[in-house]
Amino acid sequence: MSDTVFYSGMMREAYPVPRRYSTVKAALNEAVRFIAPKVSKDFSHRRARAIWEGKARRIDAEEAAALRLAEIEEGRREQKELRQRLARLDTALAMADEAFHGEAIAALRQQAGEPRRTYLPGNHGE
Repeated sequence: MSDTVFYSGMMREAYPVPRRYSTVKAALNEAVRFIAPKVSKDFSHRRARAIWEGKARRIDAEEAAALRLAEIEEGRREQKELRQRLARLDTALAMADEAFHGEAIAALRQQAGEPRRTYLPGNHGE
């Protein structure tokens, strides 16, 4: 696999079009905003599109490092969104049927390292 194909895939993962950005143009604009300050040469929309399409002749080390950072940032954003979504789902399940989902939610919280709920005598979600 060539560097251009590898970094094209990395750019597509760092700037996902259907999930986060509505169009390729929007993803490329964000890539230029993120990468341009991190490289010493001129990083234009045209250069971003060449990398995106896998048509770039070469990938500079600065561009590769910036793309790695972009991929890490996307991973952090996605992780944060997933944690928020899981918290909302936990709350919805707890509200829907505490008696049914109480033990499962407590086990998940314990695995995640969150403090467990303590039940007082006579308060068992019944």
